[in-house]
Amino acid sequence: MARTRGIRAGWLVLSPADIRPDHALVLEEDRVVDVVPNLMVAADRGFLDARDAIVAPGFINAHMHMYGMLSHGMEFTTGARSLKLILEEFWWPRIEDRLDHDLIRLATEAACVDLLRGGVTTFSDILEAPNALPGCLAVEAEVVERAGLRAVLSFEATERVTPDNGRAGLRENADFIRRQKRRGSRLVQGMMCVHTTFTCSLDFLREARGMARELGGSIQLHLSESGDESRASLARYGKLPVEVYEEIGFLDAGVLASQCVVMDPAEIALLVRRGVRVAHQPVSNCSIGGGIAPVPDMLAAGIPIGLGTDGEVNDMFEVMRIAHLIHKGHRRDPAVMPPAAVLAMATEMGARALGLADAGVLRPGAHADLVVINADTPTPLNHRNLLEQIVLYRKASDLRAVMIAGQWVWRDGKALNLDEQRITRDLREVAPLFWEERE
Repeated sequence: MARTRGIRAGWLVLSPADIRPDHALVLEEDRVVDVVPNLMVAADRGFLDARDAIVAPGFINAHMHMYGMLSHGMEFTTGARSLKLILEEFWWPRIEDRLDHDLIRLATEAACVDLLRGGVTTFSDILEAPNALPGCLAVEAEVVERAGLRAVLSFEATERVTPDNGRAGLRENADFIRRQKRRGSRLVQGMMCVHTTFTCSLDFLREARGMARELGGSIQLHLSESGDESRASLARYGKLPVEVYEEIGFLDAGVLASQCVVMDPAEIALLVRRGVRVAHQPVSNCSIGGGIAPVPDMLAAGIPIGLGTDGEVNDMFEVMRIAHLIHKGHRRDPAVMPPAAVLAMATEMGARALGLADAGVLRPGAHADLVVINADTPTPLNHRNLLEQIVLYRKASDLRAVMIAGQWVWRDGKALNLDEQRITRDLREVAPLFWEERE
């Protein structure tokens, strides 16, 4: 018989639209089975007492690159001022092309600690390591499953090295998708992935889309992260990137487009028509000077948008706060990106963007993936201000605990399944060597 247990919360956020004060979450194994007033379980010792806290769905990071942990603090050794040049002169040769399985394993460990510290329970990662094929996704998966996180893992297949290397990337994705299905993994699954229209030929993109459909899954890509892709696409094909994808039959509801910064209204309309999902990374978009994505327009058009970190700042409290504020300044409109919309992007809408069922909410039947946030705010919490208090004023240091699949994986500032001290020591030893210039 399944063991019944749960959490008594001061404030229980089932979703941004459904907030219950003084309610308890009832769990069995790895699922939510009921929501009841605290009084109904007051005498049950199997329930954690969090009546001085907020219990909410765990955050969903819709787009990141775990290997980016190796670059934190690395000197930017190029004068490049555009994304394409940054990739060609710095990111590809200094980082991605030098990754091997050992570096990927360490970066994944460090990223998992970072994600848990910021309240992430589910994430989508894109690995680009052309010289680490094959088997690199399995390396990541071993660490992620050991950490207890839920994840969608992809290899970013691209022909920028050679066409054969690009196909090896597609095989890496296909093999990993099949592997995880065979293993029946509860936590980690795969997804097909390609890069852009300026690093992939049209035949290659068609091949990748066909493989994803044959495997019965989704495919993700980077789309117009800056103006570079639009300019390259117009010069090469006489069309904008989304128009190119539409022409080759790529677009449908199985596509997750990340970034979407420089977008023509006609391109947004095509995304809506085809049911394409989007991931928004406000921090990295600013970091590379790519621009500010038209997220309010895409939300208004009905596109499901998840919130991602891109592997830069993995604290979802910070990323939510930036997403909440940056669009107000850009639009000169304090009404855009209200707290409810931002929290939805980091939870239930993020799950929709990744195509995940039973995630991002705490309703009966959902995964028991949640965060416990201290409710010791300087001003009182109420129904009208709770979401604003979370999005604008709470921070990672207010995070008390993280549960994934019914298991505690972070409590009292510590990852329970990973040796953070050893990981930090190893990363501090390896990173300076990795940062060194090589001829």
